[in-house]
Amino acid sequence: MTDYAVSLASIEDAARALDGVAQHTPIDHASYFGEVLGSPVYLKLENLQRTGSFKLRGATYRLSRLTGEERARGVVAASAGNHAQGVASAAQQLGIDCTIYMPLGAPVPKLLATRGYGAQVNTDGTTVEECIALAMEHAERTGAVMIHPFDHADVISGQGTLGLEVMRDVPGVDTIVVPMGGGGLIAGVAVAAKALAALRGTDVRIVGVQASSSAAFPPSLEAGEPVTIQRGATIADGIAVARPGSLTFPIIRDMVDDVVTVDEDDLARAVLTLLERTKLVVEPAGAAPIAAILGGLIKDTGTTVVVLSGGNIDPLLLQRIVAHGLVASGRFMTLRIPLPDRPGQLARVSEILANVGANVTEVLHTRHDLGLTLNDVVLQVSVETRGPNHQEQVLATLIEAGFRPEVAGS
Repeated sequence: MTDYAVSLASIEDAARALDGVAQHTPIDHASYFGEVLGSPVYLKLENLQRTGSFKLRGATYRLSRLTGEERARGVVAASAGNHAQGVASAAQQLGIDCTIYMPLGAPVPKLLATRGYGAQVNTDGTTVEECIALAMEHAERTGAVMIHPFDHADVISGQGTLGLEVMRDVPGVDTIVVPMGGGGLIAGVAVAAKALAALRGTDVRIVGVQASSSAAFPPSLEAGEPVTIQRGATIADGIAVARPGSLTFPIIRDMVDDVVTVDEDDLARAVLTLLERTKLVVEPAGAAPIAAILGGLIKDTGTTVVVLSGGNIDPLLLQRIVAHGLVASGRFMTLRIPLPDRPGQLARVSEILANVGANVTEVLHTRHDLGLTLNDVVLQVSVETRGPNHQEQVLATLIEAGFRPEVAGS
């Protein structure tokens, strides 16, 4: 195996350092997702970790290895939320002064939790990249130690302890599916899992999942070196990174078997499905591997462990995601139906929808829509449906009755 800054030995040392600090999170058998994939699926519930994500592992190990002189100088970090909480919690446990730079508009629960761990939080940057630059300036100005969110050997080794747990809890695992942003988690998991599998005379497949609007690894892997992309908007803020790490990239290039991308509808549907099927609250970044399974991007390669990397989600975002997920999964739609302005039309549409089993949740009846004649109105009606086939049935029934329904937003 090529020499990297991270090894099985460094990950095992991190595990010893994290004993009693980070939780050994549970593994849960997920029969529904197993049926979708066609092989056994287990969920690694890192959303139940202290601070709500895997980031506590790498942050704690990194800070534990600081010298006394470095601890006295304090630490600084930049993060959209999960790394911030991990560093702040570790700093509080070790009695180290901590400053965190978070983007303006960072999820409120993550912001409040970070402050709750005693960190000084600055929200000056608009992106994670700007916050990293501000944190580095702070480090140069004050002497504080910069704690990078993913591109440091100690951070990667700390994240790799999750891979040790997976391999020990599911010894027959064939595939591990991991969310990836800058690559710290998947790099650590890959090193740990591949090394332990080799000691057993077996192999394990590692698959990474990125949000398609912020996927820096596919073009970087194609170029053979880290490249910077223009990040797009995504609900998966935890894996929205514009450039792979210089330490994580070679590990992922050599040890990760595949990288797939999922879109925003996939992510919303995954969050909703996890909530409904497993009663687990998982943030979009943590649900990315489930999005890949539901989207048919993960092929049946035997026993599969899915890493749910975090559960820190703003309730307001969760509300929007649930609504979006219902639309994406064919469970909700809004129809725009032009009608002649005469009595009985609303009642007729309502009767048709009732007979076809579509539950009406909202109705807007207006004469003030652009393009209408004086004798026309528009009925906008939102309905709950049972999936794409039921939606097609609703539309077909309305058309058969002489109406011209349009699905809003399509």
